[in-house]
Amino acid sequence: MSTTQGKFLPRPTPGSKPFWDGCRDGELLIQHCAACGHYQFYPRILCTNCNSRDLGWARSAGSGKVITYTVVRHPVSPAYADDVPYVIALIRLGEGPVMMSNVVQCEPDKVQTGMPVEVVFEAWSDEITMPVFRPAEKTG
Repeated sequence: MSTTQGKFLPRPTPGSKPFWDGCRDGELLIQHCAACGHYQFYPRILCTNCNSRDLGWARSAGSGKVITYTVVRHPVSPAYADDVPYVIALIRLGEGPVMMSNVVQCEPDKVQTGMPVEVVFEAWSDEITMPVFRPAEKTG
């Protein structure tokens, strides 16, 4: 994405602050339940698996696969005009949770369901760094 002026930026809450702090530090943090071992995203006060309040934060490996996606070809506001076309996707992380994010560093028409991706971070403001995903680098 190009400039962030005029774009809709998230507003961290006390419950999501650790997530946003992690992104700023280049770490994708997701909640982890100490009671049952379940990982979840987005941040909540209870485990979505067992209803425990014994939630902490764990570093995600940042890898996942595209579940589904759409290519945005018409900007939702003038602030996004320079970005079209861009991809919004649901990404299933290796730990299990699903995140909505952008797929970057890839031509929109090359994105596919099942495509392996990895997290990278884009500073959108002094306070907000967004986790976005690019095609996973092939190893070996």
